Amino acid sequence: MENQFEEYVTFHITARDGSDVEMAVVDEFDFEKKHYVVGAVVKDDVIDDEGIYIYESMIDGDDFTVQKIKKDFDYRRIARAYMEMDEE
Repeated sequence: MENQFEEYVTFHITARDGSDVEMAVVDEFDFEKKHYVVGAVVKDDVIDDEGIYIYESMIDGDDFTVQKIKKDFDYRRIARAYMEMDEE
């Protein structure tokens, strides 16, 4: 499923192949005293929400940075918590 929004917050990540990928923030949440954003790939100004990814986020005023959750175990635990929050 694809969604097109007129305005959305974006950030860029470097893919495994070294390419630059634009991501849109589609959700955000707090878990265990840390802030996370849920991102989806943007292609041709369209958000592709078939695959979503979670990144740890640090907010400084109006700016934010994201970083990959390094440990696979932590990513799965955080993703599970997010899915449980989404069901409520």
